[in-house]
This record gives sequence, C-alpha cells and structure tokens, in this order.
Amino acid sequence: MKKVLFGLLIMILSACAEKETGTVLTLGVMPSMDYLPLAVAIKEGYTEALGLDLEIKQFYAATERDAAFQSGNVDGTVIDYTGALLQKAGGIDLKLVSGCSAPFYIIAGKNSRVDSLAGLKGKKVSVSQNTVIDFCVDTALQSAGLSGADVEKVEINRIPLRYQMLESGNIDATALPDPLAAAALMDGHRLLTTNIEQGFAITGIMFTGRALREKSGLIKKMYQAYDMGVEYIGSHSREDLAPVLIESFGFTEASVQNAALDIYARAAPPGMADINLTADWLWERGLIGADFDRAAAIDAALVTY
Repeated sequence: MKKVLFGLLIMILSACAEKETGTVLTLGVMPSMDYLPLAVAIKEGYTEALGLDLEIKQFYAATERDAAFQSGNVDGTVIDYTGALLQKAGGIDLKLVSGCSAPFYIIAGKNSRVDSLAGLKGKKVSVSQNTVIDFCVDTALQSAGLSGADVEKVEINRIPLRYQMLESGNIDATALPDPLAAAALMDGHRLLTTNIEQGFAITGIMFTGRALREKSGLIKKMYQAYDMGVEYIGSHSREDLAPVLIESFGFTEASVQNAALDIYARAAPPGMADINLTADWLWERGLIGADFDRAAAIDAALVTY
C-alpha cells in the first residue's frame, strides 16, 4: 500500500511540476550520510516529479569541496559548521540554510588498546585541521577531561586515507562518517562516541549568495524533495533502502545492517546553540574574530515553506 501511495504522489507531482528548462542545481557532498534523503529523492523520482534537475557532485577532501564552492562550480554544499563559519568570516558570500542529521563517529583502532576517550591521552589521533574532524575530537576529549594538546594529532585530509591509516594501525583513532564508520566497526575497531551522543550537531547545507538570489525556487524544491526522502526513509524497511545505500554510499550488504537510519528529520535551520558552540571553538583558536556575526551565517527562509 505504501508503494502505491508513493506512486500516486509521483503522478500528481509530475502533472503539476513546472520544469525550469536548462536550470540545474548542483550540490557538493563528501562521503557521508548527510545527503541520504536527497539520494533517496533522486532514486525514487521525487526530484524529477518536482521539476528539479539536482546534480550531486562527490568530493573526498574538504579543500576540494570548498574550492568548487568558492569558484562557483557548485551552488551549495553539505559542509561542517566549522568550514562554513570560516568561509563566512573570510568574506565568502554564503548562507547556511539547513542542518543535517548523520553522525560522526570517533573510533579507536582495534589494535590500539584504547577503549575510552580518556584512553586517547598520548595517542595518535588523525584529524583534518580546523574542520569537523578536529572539532569533534576536541569537543569529545573535553568531555573526558582532556584537550587537543593531550593527544598527538596527525593531519590527514582525505577521509578514505584516514580509514586506511586506522586499518593499518598507523594511527590510534580518528573520526569517520558512515559508511566508513560502519565498515570500521564491522572490522573490529571500537566506537568511543559520536557527536549525537555528545549532544551537538555539526553539519548542514549552505548555498552561495548568488544561488540564493537566482535559484531560490530550485532550492525550495530541493527541500521539498529532501522532506519526501525523509518520509520515505521513515516509512520503509532497511531492505527497501539497501539499494541506495549500496549504490550511492558504498555500503556492503553486510554493513547496511549498521547504517543509522532512525535519525532523519524534516529540513530545519541550523540550531543556534550548535553554531555558537562551533564559533566559540573557532574563536578560542583565533580563527574568527570576537565581532563575527554568527546569526548572519544563517538563512532560514527556504526551509519554512
């Protein structure tokens, strides 16, 4: 019955959608589950039914993603709040429009003999400096009475390489998103915590000022599709979602069972408490000024349709 109802919805939307011919909305993403609702929306035909040509571009390093955003090669990106605020403070014309749901996991290597956050003292922990990885590690360490200075930080920008270094035992711990986190846990590495367990959100979707001015209609459609994807995730089985998890995110049939799927909610603006937590961390490191306008980094209008 669910599939029948979704099919009828698609037919109705197809009849009503007004395609903006030749107009594409491009979104840069990293290998994380933050954009799962959009991947589902594309696969199930919701974007097409809404008349939206949404192009997802995959990146494997934050520097590459940010370069594409700043050069105008993508209209928006899924990004950690640290990166978004740094770019905003640097004068880039952008707005964070919504928050994302997927967790980051801090994982210790199976041969590291680390089984708690406190056990990371003096250990090699891989980060990408001044990004969500660095922020997650520092914030988690603080909850255990430690600071970033209590560990040996190893700079590795590319997410797949961090996973490989964990596998080889060259680092003791790192922070990873799914699906690599699911793969690491299946391989015997140990979960220490997640940002969700720590009580803070870390990622969102931002757009260039130009895209917000010229493609606001497309962005609104994207969020309609996002919410439809969330509804699908919440009303369908893990088996129904397995194809998109495997094809779009690189899960294996076995690791699909470890995917966090009960965390997705309708699109909403970033929480100010999370923005303040991130901004405080950046300010303490001298990366943004005390006069930085935090609220100016957010545009909530497009997710309140």
